[in-house]
Amino acid sequence: MSKSLKSSSSALLLAACFLVLFTNGGGRFAVSLMLKPIVEEFGWSRSDLSIAIAVFLVVSATTMFAAGKLVDRIGPRLVLGGGLVVSAIGIGAMSAISAPWHAIALYGVLYALGNGAASMIPVGVIVTRAFPVRTGIANAVVMSGMSVGQLVVIAALAAVLTMVRWPSVFLWLGLVYLALVPFLIAAIPTGGATAAKAASQSADGMNIAEAARTRQFWLLLGVYAICGLDDFFVTTHVVAFAQDRGAGSLLAGNLLALMGLTGLVGVVAAGLLSDRSGPMWPTALQFAARVASFGLIMVDQSELSVAVFALVFGATFLITAPLTVVFVQQSFGTRHLGALTGLITMVHQIFGGIGAFLGAAVFDATKRYDDAFAIMLVASALALLLTLMLKRPKVSPAA
Repeated sequence: MSKSLKSSSSALLLAACFLVLFTNGGGRFAVSLMLKPIVEEFGWSRSDLSIAIAVFLVVSATTMFAAGKLVDRIGPRLVLGGGLVVSAIGIGAMSAISAPWHAIALYGVLYALGNGAASMIPVGVIVTRAFPVRTGIANAVVMSGMSVGQLVVIAALAAVLTMVRWPSVFLWLGLVYLALVPFLIAAIPTGGATAAKAASQSADGMNIAEAARTRQFWLLLGVYAICGLDDFFVTTHVVAFAQDRGAGSLLAGNLLALMGLTGLVGVVAAGLLSDRSGPMWPTALQFAARVASFGLIMVDQSELSVAVFALVFGATFLITAPLTVVFVQQSFGTRHLGALTGLITMVHQIFGGIGAFLGAAVFDATKRYDDAFAIMLVASALALLLTLMLKRPKVSPAA
C-alpha cells in the first residue's frame, strides 16, 4: 500500500471513529437534558429516572468489557456497526415511554448494550494499534468526538426542545445513529478480525490475572472508580441543578453543551501532555481542578458560580478517557489491551451509575445537592492522592 493511500485510509478510519464517539457523546446525555421535563410530565421523582441512568452505566460498562475482547476476535466493523444499530433502536424507542420501567428497559439496558459496543473501548484499541507513536494525542483527537458531540448535539437538542416535546428528540436521535452505520462500514476495512488477532498474538503484556497482582492495577481501579463517580453525578444532575438555581431550560441545556467545549480543550491538552510526560500528570491536574470546583460550588451557588463550576468540571470530564489505553499500554503491555482497558472502564462506568443515583437520592431526601457535592469533593481529593501514588513508566519520546 502506498504511503498516500495508507495515510488516506488512516484519516478515514479516524474520521469514522470520531463520528461514532461524536454521536455517543451527545446521545448518552439526552436523558440528562430531559430529566426535568420527563419527571414533571409523569409525576415521577428524580430517582425514578436516575435508576435508568444508573442501570445504563452498569450495563454499558459490562458491554464495554465484552466489546474490548470481541474486537480481538471478530474485528471492529461488526462490534461498532452492531452497537450503532442497537443504540438506534434503544434511544429511538424512548420516545414511547410512559413508566419508569420502560426507561430502564430501553435506555438502561437496550441503549446501553449498543452504546457500550460502539464506544471508546474498541475505538481506543483500534487507534492505539494504528498509531503506536503519539498514542496519547491520536486517542485524544478521536475521543474529542465525545466532547464535540456533547457540545453540538446537546446544544441542538436544547434548542429543539424549546419547539417540540421530548419524545421527538429521542426519535430523531435514533435516526442519526442509523444514518452513521453505512459510513462506518465503508470506512473500516474488512479483515479486521485477522489483523487484530495477529496484533494481539504478536504483542507482549500481562493478562488480567497477572495485572491484578500489581499495586498499579488497584490504584488505577481506585482512580477510575472515583472519576466515574464524579463524572456521572455532575453530568446527570447539572442541568436540573442549574434550573433549581434559577437558570432557564435553554441556558441550563446550553451549559451542558458548553461543558463539551471545555472538555474538548481538556482532552486534547491531556493527550499532548501525556505524550510528553506520561498520563499521571494530566490525571492529577484533573482531580486538583475538581477539588477546586466542588469547593467553589459548596460555598457559592449563584448562577455565575454554577456556570464556572460546570465549565471547569467540563474541562476535566474526558481527560482520563484517552489516557486509559496509555496507562494500560505503559503499565501492562498491549497483548490484552482490550480486556484490561475494558475492565478499568467498566469500573469507571459502574461507579458512574452510583454517582448518578447518589445525586438523585440526596436531592430527593434533602431537596438540595449540597451533601452530594461534599462527598464528591472528598472523593476527588482521595483520587488525587491515589494518582500521585501511581508508578510512572518510562515515556517513549514522540517521533
